[in-house]
Amino acid sequence: MSTADLVVQQLPYLRRYARALTGNQTAGDAYVAATLEALVNEPRIIHENDTAQVKVELFQVFTRIWNSLAVNGHSELAERGIPAEARIAQITPLPRQAFLLSCLEGFMEQDIATILALSKQEVRQLVDEAGRELAADMATEILIIEDESVIAMDLEHLVESLGHSVIGVARTRTEALKIVDQKRPGLILADIQLADGSSGLDAVNDMLKTFSVPVIFITAYPERFLTGERPEPAFLIAKPFQPVNVSAVISQALFFQQAARQKKSATA
Repeated sequence: MSTADLVVQQLPYLRRYARALTGNQTAGDAYVAATLEALVNEPRIIHENDTAQVKVELFQVFTRIWNSLAVNGHSELAERGIPAEARIAQITPLPRQAFLLSCLEGFMEQDIATILALSKQEVRQLVDEAGRELAADMATEILIIEDESVIAMDLEHLVESLGHSVIGVARTRTEALKIVDQKRPGLILADIQLADGSSGLDAVNDMLKTFSVPVIFITAYPERFLTGERPEPAFLIAKPFQPVNVSAVISQALFFQQAARQKKSATA
């Protein structure tokens, strides 16, 4: 398999990371596009022909672009249509990157060190720092939309262990809408395909017509929603999931919600 083919294989994962990092599909996909442009202009940037190493080098290229743009100004970002609220600086950038590379993408410490051009000890310290920053003052009430009872129970226990509370567990679109009629959640965890044929995606779209809330979708087929070809979820978790992945994405989603509220309050 050619290096180009190996890069293409890793694009869904890079999109997932980029969207989680920026909190926005448009912004995240724009950074991925910039990464691909860099590879087209300098194809020798990635010189390995091994899947794992290609992934590390691809994320390394992305990181150079992310950090250089975040530090050196935003004119190029604006030209790409990246919304201003996606260019956040409220949390130290490097800890956030290290945290997501570890907890969302599952990179080993040595690979994260390579991607971020740091030592393993520095990576370990950054992940710990980000975990503390992201956990501060973010407890909220969560709605779970999941038709598989065991998975729903696992999610309920997990979010409660993180300090959140669960206002309800819905198995169908109809049940979910009934719950939010009674109480509005601070975050939604939603399976996309439900057993009765209804869609968690449709349920969420119905809710977002009347109120704003961060949403994390859970699916066994994440590659279907990471193509960059249509409006897609900003936050996505693959089944089967690891608790640390869910924890990382919940923290990131709530972080962006909190940052947006702080910005609104500051300009009010």
